Order: sequence, then structure tokens, then C-alpha cells
Amino acid sequence: MLRHLYIKSLRQVRHNWNIRFLTKSCTTADTTELNNDIKHTIENHWHNRINDLKFDPTCVDKKFYVLSMFPYPSGNLHMGHVRVYAISDAIARFYRMCGKNVFQPIGWDAFGLPAENAAIQRGVEPSEWTKQNIEQMKQQLKVLGCSFDWKHEMSTCDPTYYKWTQKLFLMLHKKGLAYQNEALVNWDPVDKTVLADEQVDSNGCSWRSGAKVEKKLLKQWFIRTTAYAKDLLDGLDDPTLQDWRDIINLQRHWIGECNGYAFQLLTSAGNLLRVWTTNPEYLKDPNAFIVLKSKHYLSKIKNAEQLTLENPFTGITIPIFFSDIPNYADNCDVYLASPGFSVDDKLLQENMNLALLVQNINNNLDVNTAKTEVLEQAKRLNIGGQRVSAKLQDWLISRQRYWGTPIPIVHCDQCGAVPVPEEKLPVLLPHKSNLVGNSKEENQCVCPKCGNSNAQRETDTMDTFVDSSWYYLRYLDSTNSQKIFDEKLIKTCMPVDLYIGGKEHAVLHLYYARFMNHFLHSVGMVPTSEPFKRLLVQGMVMGRSYRIKGTGRYVTENEVEVVNAKKNQALLKETKEPVVMSWEKMSKSKLNGVDPTDMFREYGTDTTRLIILADVAPTSHRNWSNATFPGILNWQKRLWLTVNEFYAERTAPDNQTIDINDKKFLEEDDKMFDSRNFYIKGATFNYRYAHQLSVAISKMQGLTNSLRRAPKEIVRYGKQFERALASQIIMLAPMAPHFASELWSKFASTPNRLNATTDELQWDNDVLSQRWPEIDMDYKLDLTIKVNGYENCVMKIPRCHLDKLTSNDAMDIAFNTDSVTSYLIDKKIRNTTYVFYPGIDATLNIYVEKVKQTKQKSINPTKEFVS
Repeated sequence: MLRHLYIKSLRQVRHNWNIRFLTKSCTTADTTELNNDIKHTIENHWHNRINDLKFDPTCVDKKFYVLSMFPYPSGNLHMGHVRVYAISDAIARFYRMCGKNVFQPIGWDAFGLPAENAAIQRGVEPSEWTKQNIEQMKQQLKVLGCSFDWKHEMSTCDPTYYKWTQKLFLMLHKKGLAYQNEALVNWDPVDKTVLADEQVDSNGCSWRSGAKVEKKLLKQWFIRTTAYAKDLLDGLDDPTLQDWRDIINLQRHWIGECNGYAFQLLTSAGNLLRVWTTNPEYLKDPNAFIVLKSKHYLSKIKNAEQLTLENPFTGITIPIFFSDIPNYADNCDVYLASPGFSVDDKLLQENMNLALLVQNINNNLDVNTAKTEVLEQAKRLNIGGQRVSAKLQDWLISRQRYWGTPIPIVHCDQCGAVPVPEEKLPVLLPHKSNLVGNSKEENQCVCPKCGNSNAQRETDTMDTFVDSSWYYLRYLDSTNSQKIFDEKLIKTCMPVDLYIGGKEHAVLHLYYARFMNHFLHSVGMVPTSEPFKRLLVQGMVMGRSYRIKGTGRYVTENEVEVVNAKKNQALLKETKEPVVMSWEKMSKSKLNGVDPTDMFREYGTDTTRLIILADVAPTSHRNWSNATFPGILNWQKRLWLTVNEFYAERTAPDNQTIDINDKKFLEEDDKMFDSRNFYIKGATFNYRYAHQLSVAISKMQGLTNSLRRAPKEIVRYGKQFERALASQIIMLAPMAPHFASELWSKFASTPNRLNATTDELQWDNDVLSQRWPEIDMDYKLDLTIKVNGYENCVMKIPRCHLDKLTSNDAMDIAFNTDSVTSYLIDKKIRNTTYVFYPGIDATLNIYVEKVKQTKQKSINPTKEFVS
């Protein structure tokens, strides 16, 4: 019984802390040369042993949610995928080794035009094409060695997911935040279908039929994101947001300055008109009128000159005119004029020769009172009244395509637009053999309100940005069939701690995801208004492209003779035509792509991961070039050689006596102590704080150089060498988990351990179960003191003291340092900041200004002194 309880307890520990006991190496001790065959042997051996990692949703104190943007299942990984998921996985593994309970999910952003177009071209169902692509890309991601939590895998095209996307739509609709209105769309007159902007080429023609695209007025579905514009703008100042950098500016620019108010008012043509104004009280003026730009789409409708607008604030209709005379706000084509409140608008009325029925305005009406009444009434009527910029529009989510989330609305002649009851969700996509066009019979259904059997289901589907606006929440509870998610679970596991993805999604996707989270926060379903604490926006992977100068046609590298690489000059081999070389985003059409599968096959998975992470920061574009490969290839060989030589030295017979208390030996051992701590500090800072993984690699390479320089007696008898080599392998593990696992297995199986009695290393566990190496408490770290941004001095302080140092302590040190006090003699301190990275370093910034010197006369007129 006791044995049974012990085994059960042991299993529980392994589950909770993801412990993996030491696995035997797959290579022999005399395997000294590292080649591609050995790499593949290593990766095959460790492939199923490095990803048995579990997230424990009950361990909330140590929760760390690492989220990488989920991929569109196009069928094959490209190097951009390799980069983002190598970054994500390296950081996730790092935090696990730091004791965090890491959640790193994966799924598929599976709806969208490419699948529908491919299905039309191939004559297959989009669902089948998508399913095949998912399976193929899933296998490639597994080859990449990413430690995703596959149990939480989900796909946006699965009814078990889009059921809840539809539920979100109904929640928005119930709150008046989803509505239908007319909008101008791109219309293909040949295919008789609406086109997304990306389906219209640079000449304004359809991508399929080649016909000139027309603008057409159609009813579309919108989400009223502008209702949260001010909240979204203010949210960018949330102190919890870290490393958003220029993304904050991109978001600010998109939202604009919320210096006015928008209202959705009904026109006599039956559509809603967005009226933006800085003066909502103008709507209390019975003589108010609206002016639209002469090219406004309403100018083209029938009886445009007789258009009016309902004004619920006065009960009097507002006349609408068309003119370019008013001083319109930027990006705004509607002008609200109030002759009763504004002298300028009175003059505008005269300039436009408007013969309006003048009614007396209530002279006792206070402007502030009128403004407050309008805003409160607008919010009660759900027609606007929130702060917003002139340029920001509501989110048009309608897509006249098949492969998307169906909008859960039924159109009835008697009841109008009726929401589908929640218990009837999901509204499934119809199975169709022909994806072009819809017949009335296919869309016929029963009205859920009155039972009319001739009602029609909504044929528009949702913009795929709706699917991705909330996926980070569903990941945490991906199999829940009863609720959109468990709110208790969300409240303990949100927000996302680190969100990783491309800068191309830093505006729209991020804006829509923030909006959806703000909305869910306002109804009490999520704990914070902002969904993502920290951002890591990675740059694109660029490939060399070759384009014939005259025609612009792209050719392959093999067809080109490079004349001057620095000046990007080349010739086409066959015709000697000039060819322009440049770095462009990898693309099949530009013939500059690299197939990750070829990289895995030729160099191995871990080598590919290291190459994509090395040389440049994750946030910068990565120019893909074979010239950068040797640095990583040689480093791996040196690491391999170091571990094998360590094993050989530790297992060789003792032929000489070494005095470990000898001065020279101790000096060399101290050097290794310093090297270990110095490079751990650099690698840890760049893993945890800067996310400069390329710099972390260079720090690890520096440690390798120190290990390679160590004398043989240090390799054989040096305790600090053993610690440094262990740290080297552990720090490599997040980036190259297969390779590091093999190195560790060899290292840990080496006899004659010198650190066997400490708990620093778990010798019986695999490398991914090791704790991240810590800087020794007696190692001296930097306290940097800066004045006005310039370094004044650097104090060396043992870690045991620096970790306890407060801002006041740092100030005391500064004011007892000659170089600081001598500089501050004639200066006044404006403020100070103290930046502390635990176990790494600290910086005290002192900001000063020079004291103005004034001359004062003394009692003795012949003497002066300076105060």
C-alpha cells in the first residue's frame, strides 16, 4: 500500500512540475564528429521526449501565458512561421525552466478567401482542403520541435468554435453594438459578387474575371467599435502594457484623437448616417441642418435633394444638403450646422442661400446642459454619443463569401432581421458543391420569432478578424461545450503575459482583439480590459530577389550572374540583361522563398532554429543568407567537441597529480567562475527582459569560447568548469531542445562529478527539467549611476546586496561617491529613477539642471559674492 502511494505521489509530482527523468544518450562516447546524420539521429531519438509538458490551470501564482499568433493553414510552413514559433518556443521553454507554469497553445485561423478560391479551382469542399492543410502543417510544426499544448488545439472553421463566435455576435447585437446599414462595396459585374479590397488589383479590376470593379451600395453588417474608441485610446496608457513601443503610436494613429462625438441617425432613405461633431448640443437646435460633400454616396440615390434626417433630440427633421463649402473635419464628409448656436453656421446658411424655416431656439438653454442631455439621450437610445475621432469608422464585418462564420440572423418579411436563438447555435455552413452564388431555396428557413416558413437566412459571413478577436480566451477552455469559456478560469489565467506575432497585424487585428476584450470586460466576463500585457513584434524573413530591370519579371538565383553584390547589380546569364537584386519578403511569386522542410533535411531542426534566431533581433527583418550559417554550424561543432572532451578527460586514468589549491589552478578556476556568471547574466537578461535572442546566442557563444580556452587540468578537476558547462547546456536547451538534451545526457552520465552534493543540478533529470542557472550570490553585479542619461560611474556590488538594494540605498551610494558629488555641486536635482533587474543589474538615473547664478551686492560696495 505504501509503495502504491509513493508511486502515485511520484507520478503527481512529475505531472505538476513536468519532470523528465534522465534519458540515455543515443550516441556513443567516441562519436567526436558532429555531422548531419548524427543531428538527425539525435532529433529522431529525442523528438518524443522533449514535449511532454503540461499546463496546470490550478497553479495560478506561477502562470505564464505565451501566445503566438495562430497560422492560416495554407498547407506548408514558410520561414516566417519558423521564426515566430522558434521565438515563441524558446521563450516558453525558458520560463518553464524558471519555474513558471507555462501555457503555450496552438490553433488555426482557418476561415478565409484562399481556401474558398482553392476549393473553386480544385472542385473540392473548402472544409476538406483546409483539413488536409492543417494535418500537413501540424506535422511540420511537430518536426520543428515546438512544445505546444496540443490538447487545447482548435480551429476557427470548426462548428464547436464558430458557435461561440456567433454567440459573441448575438451578445453585441443585444447591446446594440451589431447593426445593419448600407455601405459602398466592390462589385464584380461579371461574377456578380462582392470583392474584398485585396481581390481588386492595382488597375481596379477583379482578380478572377478581370472586369472593371464597380462601386455598389449594399446592406452590410457592422460592429460599433467606435462606442469603445475613447476606452481603447485611454487603454494605451495602461501601466500593465510592456514593450508596446511604437505599436502604441500605431494604435493611437488608427483610433485618432477622440475630440468629438458620433451619432447614428436615420435618413428618410431608410439608412443610418454617421454624424460626427465636436458640439453635440447643436442637435438641440431646431434650425440645425446637415451638409454632405458633393461626392457623398447619398448624392447618387433617388430623390437625394429631398433627403432629411430624423432628430430624436428635438422631434424635428433635419434637412440634408450637398456642398463642398463647409470646413469639414479631416477624414469626415458630414457637417452638422447649427445657426442657433454658431455664428459661423449662420453665415454658412447665408452663403449657401438656404431658405430654412427659422424657429426660435430656447434662449434659456445652457450649452453644457444641452450637451449633457443629448449625450445621455443618445446612449439611452443606443444611437451613439461616445467620444470618438472624426476618422474612425465602425467595423464592417460582412463578407459576401461562403467560407466564413455564418452571421446568425434570419430575415423575415414580417419581423425584419431576427437573431437566431442561442439554443439553435451554431448556424452551420450549408454543404455546397458550387460555391459561386446562392439560390433563394438554399437559404430558405423558418423565422424563429413568428414561424414564417418563407424567411431567409443571412448569407453574409463574418470577417475573419472576428474569429481571431477572441481566440486567446477560447484556448484556455477549448473543449467547453456548455459555455463560451469558464469565467473563473479566464479570471485566473488572463491576461496573456506575452503575445508574439508580425507587425503587419499590429493595427487591425490588435485593435479588434482589444475591442472584443474591452467589451467582454465591460460585461464582467474577463478580468482586465487589456488582453495582452507584453508584445514581441517580430520582423519578416526576407529573401534575395532577382528582377529583370526592363520587364520586372522575377527570376531565380541560378539564372543570374552577380556582378556587384554590394551595389545589388547582376546580369541574366542567358541574355546579359541587367537584373536588380533586392531583399524582399519571401514569396513564391518572387521566387525567393526557402522551404523549411529542405532546411530541416539539410541542416537539422535545431540548427534551423538557431540560424533563424541568430544574428538579428527578433523585432528586425531577417535577411536570409547562407553566408550566416557557418557561425551556428561551427558553434554546434565546438559544443559537441567540448562535451566529448569533458567526458574523455573525466574518464581517463589519473597519470599525474594536480594540486587544486595551487595558485595557478585557483586563478583559472576563478576565471571560469567569472565567465559563468558574466555570460549567465547576459543570456538571462536577453531571454527574460530584452527578448533579444540573437544577443543571448552571442553570450552563450562567449561562454563556449571560455570553456574552450580552459586548461586540461581545469576540465578534469575544475568544479567551476563543470558548473559552467552545465549552465551552457541548460541555456541552450530552450532554443535547441534536441541537441541540448543529447549534450546533457552525455554530460550527466560522465563519472567523477565535482558538484554531486549540491542541489544546483538535478543530475538524474533531463536538461529540460533543470532549473535555469542562477548568478552566484557573491558575484559582483553593476550598479550604474547616470546623470542626465550619461554614465557617471559603475559600482560593483555582490548580488546578495544588490538584490536588496532600494532606490534610497542607491541614492546614498551615489551621494557618497566623489565623481557624482563633484558633478552635482552647482546643480539642482529635478527627479530620479531607479531601474532594477533582479539578479542582473541596477541603474540609478539622476536628472539635474544647472542652478542659475545671480549677483548680489554686499554691504561693502567694493565686494560681490555669488549666491
